[in-house]
Amino acid sequence: MAQTHLQMTKLSAPAAGSSFYLAMRILPQRQREAMFAIYAFCKAVDDIADGEGERPSRMALLRQWRSRIENLYLVRGGSDLLPMRRAIADFDLACNDFMSVIDGMEMDVVENIRAPEWAEFDFYCDCVASAVGRLSVRVFGVEGTAGRDLAHHLGRALQMTNILRDIDEDAAAGRLYIPREALLAAGIDSTEPTAVVRDARLGLACAPVVARARQHFGMAGDVIAASPGRQVRTPRIMAAAYKGLLDRVESRGFDLPRVPVRLNRAQLFWVLMCNAIF
Repeated sequence: MAQTHLQMTKLSAPAAGSSFYLAMRILPQRQREAMFAIYAFCKAVDDIADGEGERPSRMALLRQWRSRIENLYLVRGGSDLLPMRRAIADFDLACNDFMSVIDGMEMDVVENIRAPEWAEFDFYCDCVASAVGRLSVRVFGVEGTAGRDLAHHLGRALQMTNILRDIDEDAAAGRLYIPREALLAAGIDSTEPTAVVRDARLGLACAPVVARARQHFGMAGDVIAASPGRQVRTPRIMAAAYKGLLDRVESRGFDLPRVPVRLNRAQLFWVLMCNAIF
């Protein structure tokens, strides 16, 4: 298991299965390769967090990744991590952002997250999504406050959309990311995932998450609109695709039975065509 997760093979292969693949594919080569390296890292640690091994063994694998990242900054990384080393050198990627991603994965490994308070929910979104955004904006060339704001808001918007989309899948794995305060406001006392996702009041509990996601999409959109077009082509595509996904989730609603919501490749290609030429 350790060997599988610690290897990083051809970086475009894992990215090809991602909903972000087309958005990354349009980048110039140096940026594209850096984004594939970041994605490969995120996929590797996410696979550990969602794996079937015992929690101590998964924590050990994540600790190995911490050591590997630290070694990259000491120029001691293995040859399989050469693309990451190049990305770090080319775009001055911060070690702390890689570590934050691992922090978020550890939150899922230590115990199943169940109805966190809003503050913990926000911290989780920062680790698993906005930290990835902070790495990505360096590659895109969005500097300073604009870059930090874009990473903050778009990362949270995308992660909240994922949480709303995957609520049944997460419940089957024993996880429930909808904040405790939102559940209580909807009259739901339980934090048992399978019970919550079957509760008729689930839509009321999800409504404030939808609202926050839309606020973050709006603020990310403001940064995108004020930034040079070529720097934000990829985040603009990601925002458009996921905002459409959020629209579909909200339109479907949360009443049972729930049909899974996904964007197929044709829909993603249409988003690309509508947003890539600027």
